[in-house]
Amino acid sequence: MSQQAAAPKPTLQGVRIRARKGAVKAHAKHEPTIFRDQLYKHLETVPENDYDAFTNKLVQAGSTLEFLKYGDVLFEILLVGGLLQPGGSYIDDGAPSSPFSVLKAKEPVDVADIKQYIEVLNKLIRRYKYLQRPLEESTLPTLLQYINRWPDVQREKLAIAIGLLISQGLASASCLQSLTKDHLVKNDVSVGVITLIFRAYLGDQAMDHLASTLKRGGIKDLIAFFPPNRREDKVLEEHFRKAGLPQVADWWTKRQFASLKEGVIRALREMLEQDVPHAEIVSTIKNRQEEQPLPETELVQCIWQGLIASVEWSARQDQNEALALREIGGFSDIIEPFCNGAKTEVALINIVQVYCYEDTRIIKAFPQILKVLYNKDCISDQAIIYWYQKGAKPQGKQHFLQATQPLVKFLQEQDSDEDEDE
Repeated sequence: MSQQAAAPKPTLQGVRIRARKGAVKAHAKHEPTIFRDQLYKHLETVPENDYDAFTNKLVQAGSTLEFLKYGDVLFEILLVGGLLQPGGSYIDDGAPSSPFSVLKAKEPVDVADIKQYIEVLNKLIRRYKYLQRPLEESTLPTLLQYINRWPDVQREKLAIAIGLLISQGLASASCLQSLTKDHLVKNDVSVGVITLIFRAYLGDQAMDHLASTLKRGGIKDLIAFFPPNRREDKVLEEHFRKAGLPQVADWWTKRQFASLKEGVIRALREMLEQDVPHAEIVSTIKNRQEEQPLPETELVQCIWQGLIASVEWSARQDQNEALALREIGGFSDIIEPFCNGAKTEVALINIVQVYCYEDTRIIKAFPQILKVLYNKDCISDQAIIYWYQKGAKPQGKQHFLQATQPLVKFLQEQDSDEDEDE
């Protein structure tokens, strides 16, 4: 039986295969000017300063206009009142400015007034959550990159608006990276804008909140916003204090101290591991202190932490107290050169107190540790008496005061005998 030829497959003629809506939109022509004109039609009927009405119109527009496709265009319009072309200038096609934009905020600039505009954006983003991404990844970095093109008053409005957007969690601080570009840094534009942003932010939130936001946004070095010839910690601190933002200056100082302290502790531990002579260790710390000075109380704390971290504690608890006294006596010649004055000596006693409170292995040895430090000239009798009377830390205070009472009594009697001899 012969095999029959395969019958041709049927074909469809005159049938139009419809593409999916998503595919059609993806390949549609990008026409921001048409989107702008359609958005204006929604906004132009709203009375000026009727922020609730603007909010309602924008939310309604989201159901008919392609916010997902034109998110960055939408925020350009709502923030600066029109479309920008590469280079930061407005597209000159005869179109008027947007009926609603942050740049329409009243003058002189008022933060409370700009907050009303930001509240409109807040409600819009809460309704269409996908809008947050183009705002923080596209629109804000672009506007900040070209912020030098706006006059001072408009620049101030934009900076305050951006500060409020970041403080309310509507945008990440990562957009501030645009301000580190050379053309903005060299003429102090970046410093001025970042100061306005911080001031607006701190009007709503605490400094700790701002510090966390900067960290999450990858903003690690505020010095980068200053011109190259002024990138010094002292310059930064003076700038923010004069600008009425001492909390920023204090936070930066504290942050820099933390970095320096970590460096001292790390260097000290490395030198101890390498059995570097104590005199050389002291010399190295003094050299570091001359180059990058720390307050003496902070320096003594670093030295104590580095030294005590090098102790290899015994598994037997009954041996640790004697071990602590022996080790502290052994490295006291590293501490002594930096115990200059009563304030530093009292600070050292408090450092030891807190350490003994946290490490209960040597909590009972606290009075003996003070005696060792006293005999090695690290602390004076007056420092111990002052600490006992009114300088102790709250951590385990009553326990440590009771434990050191015999030592303090002995020192007080010794002072009395010396006074009688004189």
